[in-house]
Amino acid sequence: MKAAQGKGSFLEKLKEKWQLKNMFQVIMVLIVFSLTGMTVVWVRPHLFSWFGYNDQTPFVIKAITYILLIFPMYQILILVYGALLGQFSFFWEKEKKLFRALTRPFRASDKKENT
Repeated sequence: MKAAQGKGSFLEKLKEKWQLKNMFQVIMVLIVFSLTGMTVVWVRPHLFSWFGYNDQTPFVIKAITYILLIFPMYQILILVYGALLGQFSFFWEKEKKLFRALTRPFRASDKKENT
């Protein structure tokens, strides 16, 4: 009985943290995360193979490629899957927060230069 309560409380905590209306939304959000992750895991080796990367390719090159191509692809895919599963607004808000967080250091330096 406690195991079932633990699972429910975990999902309830996610529901509260993400400010979702019901458990169906929580499940849909988790499915979107899963589909996006699985898609990226499937695409990355194909993309790296297309570029001709192999075991001898330096890690730095692979990391830069990942950051420049796979990371943005993940952000787009999460919005696409979110839209398909009716959770676009949830993921759009998360994307806007992420963008603000990533650009914060650049915005802070702009303010210092203008003063």
